[in-house]
Amino acid sequence: MEKNSGLTLGKTNIYLIAIGFLIIVLGFILMSGSTTIVEFNPDIFSTRRITVAPMVSLFGFAFVIFAILYKPKAKK
Repeated sequence: MEKNSGLTLGKTNIYLIAIGFLIIVLGFILMSGSTTIVEFNPDIFSTRRITVAPMVSLFGFAFVIFAILYKPKAKK
């Protein structure tokens, strides 16, 4: 019988998932900013918030999917 280590994902997968999570958090940080309810702030429609940040977050989610599916090559 084969010995089961207990974890489905390896150490490399966990590190890659953590990197993907940090990329997602970076995207959400780029999306955030100061907003004031008192007056209209046109900065809410900036390119960073509308285009760049969602693309960074989407890349992070895709990277997490890759990290889960990644299978390291077997050592000889």
